[in-house]
Amino acid sequence: MSEEGKRYLGFSEKGKLLPQEELLEVVPGKNKMIIGIPKEISVDENRIALVPDAVQLLVENGHQILVEKEAGLSANFTDEKYATAGAVIVNSADEVYKADLVVKIAPPSEEEIEKLERQKTLFSSILLPHRDKSFFQKLMAKRIKAIAYEYIQDKTGAFPVIKSMSEIIGNTSVMIAAEYMSNTKYGKGEMLGGFPGIKPTEVIIIGAGTVAEYAAHAALGLGALVRIFDDSVYKLRSIQNNLGKRVYTSTLQPTLLLKAMREADVIISAKHFTGHIAPYIITEEMVRQMKPGSVIVDVSIDQGGCFETSRVTTHHNPVYQTFGVTHYCVPNIASRVPHTASYSLSNFLTPLIMRISDYGGIDKMLKRDAPFCKGTYIYNGILTNKYIGNQFGLPSQDLELLMAAFL
Repeated sequence: MSEEGKRYLGFSEKGKLLPQEELLEVVPGKNKMIIGIPKEISVDENRIALVPDAVQLLVENGHQILVEKEAGLSANFTDEKYATAGAVIVNSADEVYKADLVVKIAPPSEEEIEKLERQKTLFSSILLPHRDKSFFQKLMAKRIKAIAYEYIQDKTGAFPVIKSMSEIIGNTSVMIAAEYMSNTKYGKGEMLGGFPGIKPTEVIIIGAGTVAEYAAHAALGLGALVRIFDDSVYKLRSIQNNLGKRVYTSTLQPTLLLKAMREADVIISAKHFTGHIAPYIITEEMVRQMKPGSVIVDVSIDQGGCFETSRVTTHHNPVYQTFGVTHYCVPNIASRVPHTASYSLSNFLTPLIMRISDYGGIDKMLKRDAPFCKGTYIYNGILTNKYIGNQFGLPSQDLELLMAAFL
C-alpha cells in the first residue's frame, strides 16, 4: 500500500471521517456514580447485593461506594473487607439513601422509602404477592426510577437473576427436605436417598425449569426416585435432556399427580409464573391424602404458593404441619446460604452497573437496552408495568413513550 493510502487508512481508523454527533453515539461518556448499599432490616434477609470484590472493581472504575456499617455481616463479609476494597463505611442508612443508585436485596420498607432521595434510582427485588397499592404509590411520590431484579431479562428473553438464584434454590430445597425428613418431629426420621435393601425416597417436583433441574440433580445424586410434572411437554423434554438420564415425567394431570402424591415422601413446588401471582395447583384435599410425615417445600411461595395449604413462613419459624404434612414456605430460600447467594447476585449486578456507567447513565441505558427495560416498573414516578397497574388499580404508561417524552 502506498504512503498516501496508509495516511487515508489512519485517518479513517481514528474516526475523523465520522460526524461529531455519530461519535457521541458510538462512544458515550462514562457516568461516575455514588452507589449506596444499605444494611437489610428484614430479619429474614441475610444477603448483600455487592460483595467486596465487586466493590473493588467499581471503585477502580471511578465509582464511590457507600456501605452501611455491618451491611454484609450476615453474609460473612466484614466492614474491614469492604473498607479494604475501597468502600466508604457509613454509620447510618440515611447517608446511604442519598446515593445516586441504591442497591439492596429486599423491597424497601415504608421507613426506607422515606429515606430515598427524590429522582434517584433503586435496584431491589419486588416480591409482588407481598406488596400492596400504597407501596407503589409511595415510591411513585418520590419520582424515582425503580428496577426489580426478577423482571430484568437478557437478550434471549431469560431472567438471569431468577436463573442464578434458582440454581441455588434448587439444590438447597433438597437439603431442606432431607433435614426435615430426618427430623422425628416433622418427618419420619428417614434419610433422603436410596440405599441397598431400602425403598428409595420418592420425590415429586412440580415444574421443569431451573429450580426443578437443580433439585432433580441433587435428589438423583442422593439416590432418590424422582417424578417431574409440568404443563409444558417441551420443558419436560428439555429437563430430561439436561439431566442426562431418563426420569419419570408427566403433564399436570390431576389423577396422575394425586396418585404420585399418595406415595411421595417429598414434594418440591418449583413452578415459576413470570410477573404473575401463582395459582393453586395442589388443593387442600390432595394434601390431605399425602402420607403423614411427608415434606412439602413450596419454592413458589415467592409468588403466592402452589399449594392451597401454603402460608408464608420465616427462616426463624420455617415449618408447620397441616394434615400431618410438613410445609416449608419461606419466600427467600436463597438467603439460607447468604454468602453463596450474594456472590451469585453480585456477579450479575456488577457488569450491569458497569454497563450503565459505560452508556452514560441509567436513562441512556434504558434507551438502548430493551431487555433491561423489562425490569423497570417505575420511571420518574410513573408506573410502567402494566400487570402491576392492573393488579392494584393504578394507571400505567408505556416506558418507551415516557422516555421519548423525558429525554
